[in-house]
This record gives sequence, structure tokens and C-alpha cells, in this order.
Amino acid sequence: MEAILLVGGQGTRLRPLTISTPKPLLPTAGVAFLAHQLARAHAAGVERIVFATSYRAEMFEAAFGPRAHGVDLVYVSESQPLGTGGAIRNAARALTCGPDDPVLILNGDILSGHDMRAQVKVHESAGAAVTLHLTEVDDPTRFGCVPTDGAGRVTAFLEKTSHPVTNQINAGCYVFRRSAIDTIAEDEVVSVERETFPALISSGAVVMGHVESGYWLDVGTPEAFVRGSCDLVLGKIDSPAMPGGPGERLTLAGSTVSPGAVVRGGTTVGRGAVVEAGATVIGSVLLDDAFVAEGATVRDSVLSRGARVGPGAVLDGVILGDGAVVGPGNELCCGLRVWPGIELPPTAVRFSTDA
Repeated sequence: MEAILLVGGQGTRLRPLTISTPKPLLPTAGVAFLAHQLARAHAAGVERIVFATSYRAEMFEAAFGPRAHGVDLVYVSESQPLGTGGAIRNAARALTCGPDDPVLILNGDILSGHDMRAQVKVHESAGAAVTLHLTEVDDPTRFGCVPTDGAGRVTAFLEKTSHPVTNQINAGCYVFRRSAIDTIAEDEVVSVERETFPALISSGAVVMGHVESGYWLDVGTPEAFVRGSCDLVLGKIDSPAMPGGPGERLTLAGSTVSPGAVVRGGTTVGRGAVVEAGATVIGSVLLDDAFVAEGATVRDSVLSRGARVGPGAVLDGVILGDGAVVGPGNELCCGLRVWPGIELPPTAVRFSTDA
């Protein structure tokens, strides 16, 4: 089976983490986020994946090459952003399968534990044009709302409606019949959510929903990115790409965690990163060469490459860009983001996005 992996977005919601690195390549539980998707796709029977790239396209091939995690990889780039449908159609030029074969479509910012083989089985049993993975959420107003009938057939696709008729939402993994991909206009900006799916439904084509409410997370925000990484480390979702078994923390080769430090809650400590004695790091992501000094507290935060937290400083829900420095005594919280290279001098002032 072949797949298309949509990785062309700029990841603006995750800045400053994505200034130098595309969102799907951000280190997540010790490896690039896409490594988890590639490994799970391979486990589901996918043998070949076409990357639909755009933003910093060259970095994907440099990261994975022609083959990774048991899957052959091909790279197709867009000269200009074409939307989800346009990106799928553009990448389809590199597919080798026949017109009736299933093609798995994966979004590069979704962490999901659903059964992809079961979704493909539903697709083939129904002879569907498209089969969508649907999951149930408490607040469907922020997502594409997708009602189905008693047989599981999709009856409508309501993108971000304020009055949802169901709590079933589009979970961002699709199985397309290859011939259905070929109906998408070439070299045009097309949204599958707003154009392709509603058009298929109105034409009478069979569009199925595979409802499965296991682990699912859109990692497109800083809070969700941290949560996804920690959940992988804690074993709340399995990944064949995880470097080691589940536990309270993941410490990569070359990192140093002093015996007197508290590091738990699914925290990842990157290569060359240091956590000194008396420091507390809970539920956070420390990238390579990050540094947390004695007496500092870091919670639910990301420290990018080479970022430093001084003695006694407190970070709660904060993103530090590459090489950012937080001096002693600072207290940062509530979604504050410090851009790469910025240095906050020693102070007793509390900074937050609420200030």
C-alpha cells in the first residue's frame, strides 16, 4: 500500500520552534515527529510514502533519505501552497498504484493510535471513494463535524460549525481510492474539507466514516506538542519509533541529569542537555544542549536547542527558542514565548501573556 504524507505547512502556531525546523521534524519523544508516523504506517502495511512538501522542503529528504522505518520514501514539493486537496493531487503524480487501489493520506501534525488497517478494511468492504477516520470529542465546534448514517456512510461535512449535529470530527487520516484523487483539479488551490468531500457526498459517491475514539491529538499548538511528546514517553500511546520503553522520563545519549534533580512527567532530556542538582523539570521537552540550573523549576514547557534557564528561575507553560536565556529569578508562565537568542537578565519580575 502507498500513502501520501502532508507536511507542507509552516507551523505558525508553534513559533518560535518552527522558525528553523518544520513542524513535522520537531524532536518529539527523542525522534522527529514524523518518525512516529512512518513507523506506525509501516506497521499498518504501508510500503511506500510520498511526502507532499512545501515549507523548507529540502530538510525532509535530508532527514530521512530514500528509506526510513521500513518504508520507501519519495519527495514532491509544491512551488506554491495548494491547500490540502491540491497538495494531495500534486503528490499523486508520484504514486505507482492502480486506479482502484487504496491510498492512505496522513496529516503531518496528527498523533493518533487508531487502527489504520481497520480503516482500510472498512474502505475496501464498502467500495468507497474515500473513508475518513473520525473521532469523538467533547467540543466539536473547533473541528470539521462529520455525521454518519446507521451504515457508517458520511452524510455531510460541516467544517467548523458553531452548531454541530454530532461530536464526530474529522481526525485527519483518509483512505482515498486512487481514481478519486484524480478527480481533484491539478495545479489549483483546493481544500478537501471544504470542496472535495462535500462534492463527493453531493454527487452520491460512497464516503465512509471509520469511527474510532482511541488516542488522538493535533500537535499544532505548543501545549499539544508538549503533551504529545510526554504521552509518548509515558506510554499513553505506543510508537515503534520510541528510543526505549515508557517511563517518567526519556534521557538521550550524552545528557546529564544530576542525582539531586527531579525529572518526571514524561519529560525528554535531549542530547547534551544538562539538569543540575536541585532543579525540577516536569512534563517538558528539553532539546539538545538545553540547560536547567540548580533550583530552577520547568513545567509543561519547551527549551529549544541551547536554551538556558538560570538558578531559581521558574517556567510554567513557556516556549524558549534556540539559544534563549532566562536569567536567575525570572518567573515566566501562561504561554509566554521567548524568541531565539533573546536573553532575559536576572530579575524578580513575573512575566506572562496575561500581563
